[in-house]
Amino acid sequence: MNILITGANGQLGNELRKTSNSYLNYRFFFTDVAELDITDPDAINGFFEKNSIQTVINCAAYTAVDKAESDEPTAMLINATAVEYLANKADVTLIHVSTDYVYDGCACKPYSEDFPTAPISVYGRTKLAGEKAALKTPKSAIIRTSWLYSSFGANFVKTMLRLGKERETLNVVFDQVGTPTYAADLVLAIMEIVEADERNNFVPGIFNYSNEGVCSWYDFAREIMQQAGLKCTVLPIETKNYPTPATRPHFSVLNKARIKEAYNLKVPHWKDSLIRCLAEIER
Repeated sequence: MNILITGANGQLGNELRKTSNSYLNYRFFFTDVAELDITDPDAINGFFEKNSIQTVINCAAYTAVDKAESDEPTAMLINATAVEYLANKADVTLIHVSTDYVYDGCACKPYSEDFPTAPISVYGRTKLAGEKAALKTPKSAIIRTSWLYSSFGANFVKTMLRLGKERETLNVVFDQVGTPTYAADLVLAIMEIVEADERNNFVPGIFNYSNEGVCSWYDFAREIMQQAGLKCTVLPIETKNYPTPATRPHFSVLNKARIKEAYNLKVPHWKDSLIRCLAEIER
């Protein structure tokens, strides 16, 4: 099977690159904008024809949540229009990564995939448009994830580690609740979908995926400091005391029952995954 990875230089793309060594029966094509501009339909068509692509794992995204508020055309181009170009390859399996930001964050119980979408930011709106584009192809699996981090790139865990070494105290919001997702775990879930497709057991549709458990950003930060052995004191603050251009969801807990049943997944708890990620960072 020939598999195209877009956004290969991001957190998820790098985790896929690392994990690909365990899947030698597949041929992976790792691309970022320098290798394949997915906003160019002619470039996509040429790449697919040249390399006989059978599966696409779309990790490419405009993820600068605050910057998107003043740059909606670019966010829409990458998060939605480019997805439509990929989805036009109707004979290809499309695995598209989306976000909890498609929900409004006002729920009081974990979001199921059927809960009405109501994004409250430009980023969320453009990602929802991308989902609708992905659904135009019959063989698409959309994975909504939350609070993604890894040993690669810039993310909350690595920021906390840096600040924890630089400061004695740190303020982190406690009234935004969700679940961290270790990108390496999400990659394994994605590859389960790829293997199911190879066995003709592909289940299309929208799926939620995060690690198990629930915490606030404050709780997450405290756990990072504790596991890393840092003495920085984390103090809880309200979102209103940390204003940002884009509004964040206050509640992002995802119900993962659908993907666990469809693909027989066992999902690790976020604290266990954090231990594994910190070990990778320290290597």
